[in-house]
Amino acid sequence: MEVPSRSSCLFCQISRGSTSTDLLFADEMVIAFRDIRPAAFRHYLVIPVKHIPTVKHLHRSTEDHHLVNHMLNVGKTLLERDAPQSNYRFGFHQPPFYSVDHLHLHCLALPFIPSWKRVKYSSLGRFGFIEADKLLAKIRPLSELPSQL
Repeated sequence: MEVPSRSSCLFCQISRGSTSTDLLFADEMVIAFRDIRPAAFRHYLVIPVKHIPTVKHLHRSTEDHHLVNHMLNVGKTLLERDAPQSNYRFGFHQPPFYSVDHLHLHCLALPFIPSWKRVKYSSLGRFGFIEADKLLAKIRPLSELPSQL
């Protein structure tokens, strides 16, 4: 798949403030907003300001681990504020099952609406949806892994 230029990427346009999207959160690393096709009681997206196409473009590095961890913390904070009584699911769609070529964390306060949408946010092994905690474990820098003595 061809990577879009930053000027043609919808999420880059949102991060630059070039759209009318209402932001729920913004800092120098990430922004958050409501999904335009919500699949749950609350459905937010947290995206990096920097254009990163997909989870496949993340590496086992301190920088990428910090970014994803920050995205997750922002999503948790927003859902805890807006849907404190819900159960949550946080994760990313993996190629080829994604719709926007810009890394984005789905932050879902359950239940799914309609209930069949849960399939779209279920793990299919190496494909489909990967939960944020599992992605963090995959990209954790080697220096932070526990030693096996």
